[in-house]
Amino acid sequence: MKKLSFLAIVLLACVVGCTSTGRRAATAGPRQTPQTLADVGAAGQPLHYLLYLPPDYARSRARWPLVLFLHGAGERGANLERLKVHGPPRLVAQGKDFPFILVSPQCPAGRRWQSAPLIKLLDHIQAQYRVDPDRVYVTGLSMGGYGTWLLASEHPERFAAAAPICGRASPEGAPRLKHLPLWVFHGARDNLVPITYSEQMVEALRALGADVRFTVYPEAGHDSWTETYDNPEFWDWLLAQRRRPR
Repeated sequence: MKKLSFLAIVLLACVVGCTSTGRRAATAGPRQTPQTLADVGAAGQPLHYLLYLPPDYARSRARWPLVLFLHGAGERGANLERLKVHGPPRLVAQGKDFPFILVSPQCPAGRRWQSAPLIKLLDHIQAQYRVDPDRVYVTGLSMGGYGTWLLASEHPERFAAAAPICGRASPEGAPRLKHLPLWVFHGARDNLVPITYSEQMVEALRALGADVRFTVYPEAGHDSWTETYDNPEFWDWLLAQRRRPR
């Protein structure tokens, strides 16, 4: 009887140990590693960014989609932890797995997004990691929505799709975007970046016959990104897009 009791205790300890280990693995979640790319700014400033690789990246020789995420004005600076407040970096920090490489650069304090450093970053990532060049995407919120419009309009040939959220844009850039799949998001009650910016851009794109979706959240203010990035349909659409011949 004592032998049976001892055996039961050992088995129970093994079960608890295995369960505990599995739970730790499940709750540890994926990692975003801080990285720095030197001498990319106009005055040779470095560009700091978070890098996330899919869980199966090291076990596969496949090429992966790449999502470039541009944050808003509130996350500028030199502390990459601030990027985990919103958007895809927040979801990854909470333990979500994504089937793509996620690159989240940090705009320096007092600056706005500029295309040249971001293109240098994309070039670096594509040279260092197994990226599918036909499945590179850009998305961003607020100031990052502006950056998404800017980067996509200046370099549409680099992307398979773009998703600007509550960002300022000028319809003058619409002709350069007419062949790029776009999904635009905005809150109807946005008092910081009025929805008219997105409406005018979408109207100009549709007049050109562009492939553009437009989602308006009737009750949302400036935060139209949480519902967007929490929506699996958004990610399904984004990852289904492939770069088109031009």
